[in-house]
Amino acid sequence: MAAGQRATGIGGSAAARVSVDHAAPRAHIAALGEALQWHGGLTLDYMHEHDAPRYIECNPRTVEPANAAASGVNIAELQVRLTLGEQLDSPARVGRAGVRTHGTIAVLLGAAARGESRGALLRGIGEAIAHRGVYAGSSEQLTPLLRDPPSALAAAYVTARVLANPGEAARIASHAVSGYAIGPESIARVQAQA
Repeated sequence: MAAGQRATGIGGSAAARVSVDHAAPRAHIAALGEALQWHGGLTLDYMHEHDAPRYIECNPRTVEPANAAASGVNIAELQVRLTLGEQLDSPARVGRAGVRTHGTIAVLLGAAARGESRGALLRGIGEAIAHRGVYAGSSEQLTPLLRDPPSALAAAYVTARVLANPGEAARIASHAVSGYAIGPESIARVQAQA
């Protein structure tokens, strides 16, 4: 499943996405996975112009599967089934193109990190509440308040911190990443046990 970026978060990440169907990258990642005999998540980031992908990054993991799930491909389920040794459907599932998703907090953090004013940040929050702009026809993936009411606490906390000090955006994001990133100490421990 592939998704195009509609709004930028911290560090250029996709804070809002739209599902797309580009045949060439699908074929390329299948060939790469087969050549590597890969049995897990594999993500290629690419620029797409005139039906020609230009690859810029490859990650040996699944990256942000929410848009794929919204478009009909549950990557997390497929990965678990693959891990359990189950035979997966052939040909691979392809989701519906045009499905729009976003993470309001990610959009807010990206805007603050780019130096947007509090007024601009408040206008962005208003657009999210009114489902306008980048939020029109799009579903929330990080803090879906109706499906997950407690996520309102995270949304309120991050929003309050960013509005109090927009310069905190990068630090908020880096603190979140440090909670799950594998650091040098973890790598050394794994290597010592190998």
